[in-house]
Amino acid sequence: MEALQFSTYGPPDVLTVAEVDEPHAGPGQIRIAVLAAGVTPGDHYLRSGRMRDMVPIALPHVPGVDAAGIVDEIGAGVTGVRLGDAVFGLVDIARLGGAAAGFAVLVAWAPKPESFSWEQAGGAAANVETATRALDRLGVEAGTTLLVEGAAGGVGTVAIQLAVARGATVLGTAREPNHGFLAALGAIPTTYGPGLADRVAALAPHGVDAVLDCAGSGSLADLVAIAGGPTRVVTIADLRAAEHGVEISRTGGPGATEAPHYESLAVAAALADEGRFTVPLAAVFELKDAAAAHELSESGHARGKIVLTL
Repeated sequence: MEALQFSTYGPPDVLTVAEVDEPHAGPGQIRIAVLAAGVTPGDHYLRSGRMRDMVPIALPHVPGVDAAGIVDEIGAGVTGVRLGDAVFGLVDIARLGGAAAGFAVLVAWAPKPESFSWEQAGGAAANVETATRALDRLGVEAGTTLLVEGAAGGVGTVAIQLAVARGATVLGTAREPNHGFLAALGAIPTTYGPGLADRVAALAPHGVDAVLDCAGSGSLADLVAIAGGPTRVVTIADLRAAEHGVEISRTGGPGATEAPHYESLAVAAALADEGRFTVPLAAVFELKDAAAAHELSESGHARGKIVLTL
């Protein structure tokens, strides 16, 4: 089968499309013929070698942790799904890859919502799982006021919607051109950077209960001050979090801090079927153009999810 891979660490142009052996579903797993696969910041962190000491991987490596497609193989012990079903889901996160390929083995999945395009479904699972894990860690529920730093990105846009569905009030930071976009998702938008504490105080005079940092832009000191302490802040992106007493929410691979929240996929699918959840797409690329997808991801300016089609 065709698969995206890199055989050495480096810039996006180390990515190639190559013929590799097909994987097969083991017990408790399914295999899908992939139609779309998501691109996450973790993909380019691994490819660049930025995380080679923290998260060693075997090379060559096939990136991608979430995908959508048609079920074509069902492992022992699996019930509730049939050959030919349309699903979206996650590969074994411990492997940190394998989704950007003609076939992918999923360990968690849910039916593809009718309202989702294949591209939206392919880019849904990783951000849903990540956002849910962070919201649960922060105890976000009805009545919570949540600040999302870097709210216009893939995880931020999902976290806004899932938090609003729980009954939370959400403030989100982004560049001013993205404020209308955030408002349409249910957030109260504001600008990141100097003066954030004053802007947040004006928008939430009773303060915020929790902060989710999706940007990793070095703002944790300010976010901790806004939240009133490091235990009320979770980051998914700042590798220097420990300097501020903040823990990184990460699952899969060495140093993982939490177990995956696989049940979140069915929750998001149900919300989508109710018209309460969507997956905003930043851009869609063919597999052969994956280097451009990684370049956009590395820019930090993608509004929504980046997806590859096969």
